[in-house]
Amino acid sequence: MSIAIQNITKQYGEQLALNNVNLSIDKGIVGLLGPNGAGKSTLMKIITCFIPPTSGTVSVNGFDVMDHPMEVKRIVGYLPEHNPLYLDMYVREYLSFVAGIHHITGNDAKQRIEQMIEETGLGLEAHKKIGALSKGYRQRVGLAQAMMHDPQVLILDEPTSGLDPNQLIEIRNLISSLGKEKTVLLSTHIMQEVEAICERAIIINKGVVVADDKIENLKQTGSSNNVIIVEFESEVGQQQLLSIPQVCKVQRIKDNHWILEPEGDIDIRANLMKWSLDNNLIIKTLQKEDISIEEAFQKLTRGN
Repeated sequence: MSIAIQNITKQYGEQLALNNVNLSIDKGIVGLLGPNGAGKSTLMKIITCFIPPTSGTVSVNGFDVMDHPMEVKRIVGYLPEHNPLYLDMYVREYLSFVAGIHHITGNDAKQRIEQMIEETGLGLEAHKKIGALSKGYRQRVGLAQAMMHDPQVLILDEPTSGLDPNQLIEIRNLISSLGKEKTVLLSTHIMQEVEAICERAIIINKGVVVADDKIENLKQTGSSNNVIIVEFESEVGQQQLLSIPQVCKVQRIKDNHWILEPEGDIDIRANLMKWSLDNNLIIKTLQKEDISIEEAFQKLTRGN
């Protein structure tokens, strides 16, 4: 087991940031989701030994974060939400500094720096000072430093913040490849990112874990999975569709495309097929509506 979190509570004065959190995280990519102020960054800071918990224990690959912080830091790479960089340093200079912190020297350091520059797409910007880089490229420098010592565990807090669409794809592909061999805990507000690269998602709200499951299972909590999208060959009216048994709501998408919602969690496809035959209507396409992780997130955190 890579990360074991047991009964973690964190109190800031009167504010309860984390409340008795229990989690086990193994190899692969896990998304950590939650509204602003939910406790995500606090949990990541505890795992990476930046702040202590008020109570409870966290171990990384068997090393307790309180008893063996140096051992934990040797096997963990961390990109904080607010990426701290030395803006007056050049990119290669900064990465050389990071390599030295991890006791990577000589040719090993040179090879590792060039590897990180290539993997994070910093090649064209590597000759510049960090202060002259865009936010997206600064984020890439942050990723490079987190991966410099080839850690077994990566803790990434909003790693794709500030990236343009092309950069997003490149960094997502990089994170996906890392997840095949490492444990990656990824915090993000981009729901499409979670669906694209995460195998599992943990949702925290007000310091409490409200969901922890595979992405596909979580999506089923978003809304009824029996909402359907149907296309007819000829024109159909809204009132006609509302006459289908157990259909409570209809919405036109375009032309003869409609969204049909059932009463409760009922499969209305058989009723639709019978109704279409009775009314001499031909169905061209019929499919269930895709349910997103965003719907599940909203359902689990709405109003809290």
